[in-house]
Amino acid sequence: MKILSIESSCDETAAAVIEDGRRILSNIVATQVEEHRLYGGVVPEIASRRHAEAISGVTREALREAGVTMADIDAVAVTAYPGLIGALLVGVNFAKGLAFSAGKPLVAVHHLRGHIASNYLAHPALKPPFLCLVVSGGHTHLVLCEDYTRFRILGRTRDDAAGECFDKAARAMGMPYPGGIALDKHAEGGDPHAFTLPHPKVEGCPFDFSFSGLKTAVLNQLHNAKQKGCEVNTKDLSASLRFTVADILTEKVIAAAKETGMTDIVIAGGVSANSELRRQLQAACDKEGFTLYMPPLSLCGDNAAMIGAQGYYEFISGQRADLSLNAAATASIEG
Repeated sequence: MKILSIESSCDETAAAVIEDGRRILSNIVATQVEEHRLYGGVVPEIASRRHAEAISGVTREALREAGVTMADIDAVAVTAYPGLIGALLVGVNFAKGLAFSAGKPLVAVHHLRGHIASNYLAHPALKPPFLCLVVSGGHTHLVLCEDYTRFRILGRTRDDAAGECFDKAARAMGMPYPGGIALDKHAEGGDPHAFTLPHPKVEGCPFDFSFSGLKTAVLNQLHNAKQKGCEVNTKDLSASLRFTVADILTEKVIAAAKETGMTDIVIAGGVSANSELRRQLQAACDKEGFTLYMPPLSLCGDNAAMIGAQGYYEFISGQRADLSLNAAATASIEG
């Protein structure tokens, strides 16, 4: 079964053809990073316009690279939520028109479910149930994946996401967009114990996260040094922040795994590319005898292959969308 998938939730216009939810036949991404770097972050209106300009060509290229035509496609899957509403609308309306004109079923996919499914493309043996940490610029969730289309949230951030904490700290230190990637590179060689940073906890909710106070602590270090006319060693500060975030995430993942009895651990989302998080989580899983599944770096960021993988499982479970499908900026992964 071949799924043509469309992703346009933020600043990547992407299309892919996925076979049986596990095999990538093509995966095309048109990035807008260089343009948004001029503004220090994603400008939603610009992102929407660029999606509209790129989506037809990206889809044609995905079909061409896969060596198929629309006649060979069994269904069209599209990211419908969550994300930037204008950006999502471009993908959703394009997919609706394409599916209708080609007489193909339409499948709506939750973006975070797609990130989790990126691991199916890299790890053929992986199947639910498992525990997943979904961590990105806009989301930090601990999710129990009970089946391919059944999810239960065990914990989530109460304020900033881990990626947002990285991005804002990086911007305050003068690093270019995307800040989380720049901070990860800048931290190499820095002392991760040079700065003592807080480990915020949410009273009564052991698996929830809070990164706002941690972000503020880093900003205060920078502001206080500036007021005193001192220089901050940004490599050490970056390394300390990176270590602390990874330590917080790893601690909660291991605790949740022990409570739920899950021995298969998965990470997904843009921040799953963070080198310190990968190191710490791998070391912790090795110590506990857990199996850790991580997506390759090429599938950590937004892409359409992950949407096609999840779209396949949504499709075979009976999920269908019609022409009334609308995009939504927010939606629960449990949906």
